[in-house]
Amino acid sequence: MPEVGLVAPYWSDLKTEELVETARLAEELGYHSIWVPEMWGRDAFSILGLIAANTKRIKLATGIIPVYSRSPAVIAQTIATLDEISGGRMMLGLGASGPVVIENWHGVPFEKPLQRTREYVEIIKMILGGGRVDYEGEIFSLKGFRLQFKPLRSDIPVLVAAIGPRNVRLAGETADGWIPFLVPVKGLSDAGKVFLDGAGARGRDTDKLMVCPYITTAVSEDPDSAKDAVREHIAYYIGGMGTFYFNTVSRYGFADEAQAIRSAWEGGKKGAAIEAVSDRMLDSLSVSGTPAHGKSVLADYYKSGANIPVLVFPPKASRALVRETIISLAPK
Repeated sequence: MPEVGLVAPYWSDLKTEELVETARLAEELGYHSIWVPEMWGRDAFSILGLIAANTKRIKLATGIIPVYSRSPAVIAQTIATLDEISGGRMMLGLGASGPVVIENWHGVPFEKPLQRTREYVEIIKMILGGGRVDYEGEIFSLKGFRLQFKPLRSDIPVLVAAIGPRNVRLAGETADGWIPFLVPVKGLSDAGKVFLDGAGARGRDTDKLMVCPYITTAVSEDPDSAKDAVREHIAYYIGGMGTFYFNTVSRYGFADEAQAIRSAWEGGKKGAAIEAVSDRMLDSLSVSGTPAHGKSVLADYYKSGANIPVLVFPPKASRALVRETIISLAPK
């Protein structure tokens, strides 16, 4: 049975009982994992604790924790604790995020994102290994401590969100998996080669590594409503979230659309930005439309090298649309 993950909805008025209901539904329908994002709303670790206490089998993941928001030691302590609480179901998704969030929300300079990511992965893995942590890097210098309890698992999977070639290679060199976003389905295979090349250069067993693309998703028997929700989400990331996502989609053949989206967004013309998300972009960057079409696109992701596609629901998608999508694309 194919493995599919999903990102927990993050509506601003989300109630805890809705989170529990969504997690239990995903578990019942055979989803592999539920991923909890962290932006400038609820923190991911607290939500994962809630879900862990109300589920039994589904794997649980951060998706993602910015490496500028906490020290590597705090992240390691927290993920080891949650892994113990959940009975060994945790996965740790890390990423650099971007300067818009890191500098304007966390108040931290967005400096050396690749080196910082590398050191976080190395330190966290060292801590989870249970040994004494003596580490000397460009950013962190640690010595003399070890975790006060033995982690339930020393090999909790650590995955890195990455879209630029150097960061994708870094994920292959250091992490257990790679989380791409806004990488088109036809570009995933070539981008994945960079990930695997990074792993191969370090002599790592590439068969054990995971590719878990985040895919903006909404499907419905009313396909236009699903596509509208997806269009807005893609426009937001390309137009309003800095240069990384803009550069990514431009690099994959959508330069004209990306420029139109960004120009309209920066000019305060949100509607025009959304309209500039072409059908070609939807077909390449999302799972949207009818349930049957969505399942065919997911099949293409597996063929392109995805191990666990992760469905991301647009924040403006209604409760009914999200539920319909979860049920329609369930692996069972």
